Amino acid sequence: MQDIIIVLSEKAKACKAGEHFSFEIVDPDLGEGYAGETIEIEGTSYLCRSYKSWTDLAELLLCKMMTPEKGSYPLVTMRFKKLETQSSFHTRSEGMKEEKYGTASHFSQIRKMEEPAFLYYYTQALKNAKLNQRRRILNLGINKGDEFAVIKNTLDEESYEKTELVGVDHSGTAIAYAEERFPEAHVHFYVHDINDLESLNLGRFDLLISIGTLQSPGIHFKPFFMSLVQNCLENDAAVILGFPNSRWVGGEMLYGAKAPNYAMSEMSLLFNDVMFCKKYLQQKKYRVTLTGKQYIFLTATKII
Repeated sequence: MQDIIIVLSEKAKACKAGEHFSFEIVDPDLGEGYAGETIEIEGTSYLCRSYKSWTDLAELLLCKMMTPEKGSYPLVTMRFKKLETQSSFHTRSEGMKEEKYGTASHFSQIRKMEEPAFLYYYTQALKNAKLNQRRRILNLGINKGDEFAVIKNTLDEESYEKTELVGVDHSGTAIAYAEERFPEAHVHFYVHDINDLESLNLGRFDLLISIGTLQSPGIHFKPFFMSLVQNCLENDAAVILGFPNSRWVGGEMLYGAKAPNYAMSEMSLLFNDVMFCKKYLQQKKYRVTLTGKQYIFLTATKII
């Protein structure tokens, strides 16, 4: 694999966005063991690797793995397509900062809940937070309401109707979209700067959700988070925070957040924020779990 990475890295570098390059491998379906397993076929030895290994490599090379094609037995032809790295909301300016995440933005094309690696851990966090026991839920950075859609689909109709959902976001277009999506009287949305949350007089909640919002520029993360816990949560509340450890590039969710001034994914800032929240919540008598991969989900429930 060391030699393969060197060769395919050069091929990827030589490709422009949208271009393909191909290579042959032994059919992964013929192997049963771990990557690098030696298999004998008609007197010839091959090293076999699963499709998972090749999709991982494609991601690392900023490529998308296309549908493999059967070659001469026992080979398969693999095709990697170079991603359009400029096709990312991370590198785009959308005019007014409030609409960087609006319905006309590149971000609006992202559907996190269609990514199993996101949805699985988010639904797991809701279960760990005892969603069916929560009656007032606050989501900061709600955007178009995707997190509320999962909650609605998870709860039975009676429980959902008894649950007040409140979403806050600074994008007026995203909130307008969410209001059309959730016309129910017990679901409320506000176009507002979450730095000034106090002025909304929303009261206290028994579940706080915020996915990839509290680390945004302009928010003093640590003091703001402590203020949320102290002023917005009931004594027996739960918390779900999502920390991005990924980038959205060329239609793909790629593992590893890109840190400023680093060519590779560097996770010191991510771990610093995650561990700060964990230790602070533990001091407040919360039980804290960390799950996820492309997004790190911190789930906290009060120890009664």
